[in-house]
Amino acid sequence: MTTSINSSANLFDMGEMDTFPKILRHNAAHWGADIAMREKEFGIWSEFSWQDYHNRVKWMTLALDSVGIQSEAAIALLGDNRPEWVWGEVAAHALSCFSLGIYQDSLHEEVAYLLNRSNAQVVIAEDEEQCDKLLELGDSIPEVRYIVYCDPRGMRKYDDPRLVSIEQIYKMGQEVDRLNPRAYDNLVDASKGENIAIYCTTSGTTSKPKIVLLQGSKFIEHCSSYLRADPRAPGDNYVSVLPLPWIMEQVYAVGQSLIARQIVNFVEEQETMMADLREIGPNFVLLAPRVWEGILADVQARMMDSTPLKQKLFEFAMKRAEAALAKGKRSMLADIILMKALRDRLGFSFLNSAATGGAAMGPDTFKFFQSIGVPLRQLYGQTEMCGAYTIHHQDDVDYDSVGVAFDSAELKVINTDSEGVGEVIAKTVGMFNGYLGDQAAFDEDVSDGWMHTGDAGYFKPSGHLVVIDRIKDLAKTSQGIQYSPQYIENKLKFSSFIGEAVILGKEKPYLSAILCIRFSIVSKWAERQGLAFTNYTNLSSLPEVYEQLTKEIAIVNQSLPEAQKINKFILLYKELDADDGELTRTRKVRRGVIAEKYGDIIDSIYKGDPHVDIDTVITFQDGSKSRIQTQIKVATVTDSNRAVGTNVEQRRAS
Repeated sequence: MTTSINSSANLFDMGEMDTFPKILRHNAAHWGADIAMREKEFGIWSEFSWQDYHNRVKWMTLALDSVGIQSEAAIALLGDNRPEWVWGEVAAHALSCFSLGIYQDSLHEEVAYLLNRSNAQVVIAEDEEQCDKLLELGDSIPEVRYIVYCDPRGMRKYDDPRLVSIEQIYKMGQEVDRLNPRAYDNLVDASKGENIAIYCTTSGTTSKPKIVLLQGSKFIEHCSSYLRADPRAPGDNYVSVLPLPWIMEQVYAVGQSLIARQIVNFVEEQETMMADLREIGPNFVLLAPRVWEGILADVQARMMDSTPLKQKLFEFAMKRAEAALAKGKRSMLADIILMKALRDRLGFSFLNSAATGGAAMGPDTFKFFQSIGVPLRQLYGQTEMCGAYTIHHQDDVDYDSVGVAFDSAELKVINTDSEGVGEVIAKTVGMFNGYLGDQAAFDEDVSDGWMHTGDAGYFKPSGHLVVIDRIKDLAKTSQGIQYSPQYIENKLKFSSFIGEAVILGKEKPYLSAILCIRFSIVSKWAERQGLAFTNYTNLSSLPEVYEQLTKEIAIVNQSLPEAQKINKFILLYKELDADDGELTRTRKVRRGVIAEKYGDIIDSIYKGDPHVDIDTVITFQDGSKSRIQTQIKVATVTDSNRAVGTNVEQRRAS
């Protein structure tokens, strides 16, 4: 089966403006005084017009051109989401160079790998912390000629000749512009949409991330098709909180903002995100499932602390809202009692559209936000395809699916089994041109113009695509029962007590789980119970915490087929961390790393041991180390000898 949406609409068609700098120049010429960006710093929102945006890109471009940065060089961007990050990317494209985003929390070796792989000549770094990484790498990044820092605080003590401040860059560019007013326009006119413009890293769930090659014009066309599926209006507010190196934040904060002239707002810190978001009252948001799960957990935690009357009102309103949602309606009474105030509290009062992508979201979490009136939709895509290419239509949301294809995309499910489940393959206008220096990987992933996603899925009769899990992650127990780890993990994470989950059971007699508690919630709960604890490790080992988590798992088990119920679990002594290689930078579980790193724990679970002795050393972000000696209990939830039957509907549900 193939599905796509046909549309002859030319909405958001950029015509001959096939690069970011060309669109920016057009916006500045016609709407120069309109607000393009805001940034919060020291508690104050600073505004930048389209003319400001254009000027800074122009000055950066001219300065880098004047110091000999030529076309087809790579310009890396390292730091948190800031206007300078976006300006640097567009400036790279004005020079006909390649932009490469690097996650701000990347470790030294990750940064070195990407800089050397791309042969980056310039790095635009946010602050002293990022510059420290680069300077400590020394001669191991030989191609880097300039390190442009944006925040001057703490930088006076350095004398590395590669360092130059962003203000110096602006002054250099202004001087070039004064002497040759046509210089920038000549560079922009020479930029070509068919050229590779963006180097974007994959999530790297199994190995080091690959660098995807994306054309400028294809990226713009893909963003335009997204906007036709989920329209925006000039002046709409978007709050940028997800890392800019991620392909979807590139689509939202760079591509769509330029095409539809939205205002991109940059929060002060991740810790102030919700407060800043409420101040802006965005018209649309894109948040990763982990962020939505965190918001839900915070709501649940606040209800734990509220009065009995408020708790009863919350339960009453939620039941009314969920019942109305099941009929495709909204409950006005629930809205008056709770939902309107809750949306305002979260900063969602003005939302026209909300999206989640990058990983699967559990249907329970999805339904919660729909129930409270958040117009949440699921996305699906890959970095190689310029991000998402499916979405729910506003009046056609299906919680178990990822929606339907954009008008520029085609989808198929091939090699299907008797239930119609097979591999999802796709082609879009945003199809990538290859992996940097890895033709073999491209040939493996792309065949006859179709991208083989490696995901298992099927089409519903309505045409909605349901994605089950990675094909390689689908597993069978020793009794031949197939299950999807991701599906069960997402159901577990609906609990406010569970921060991360890894389902075990491949070639084993029953399913078990490695769980990480959500420390912010469990610690608050423990304090209310009068329990004493010192840190994460100590809290996760308390018998009372195990008892509560057993109850949470039992609730999830009630919604699972008999053969897929979780039998045993342990609470890990630490949180899973991307710095330890256990998660990708987009918070996807690296199952191979987990299986290898925690092999002894997994063996103990299935050997029937009552506990596991731990003696290990963990390394913190600042480089300090701590020895952990503890004992992990292996807790039992259900009887592993229960019947192990399943059927087609149960399989599709998982």
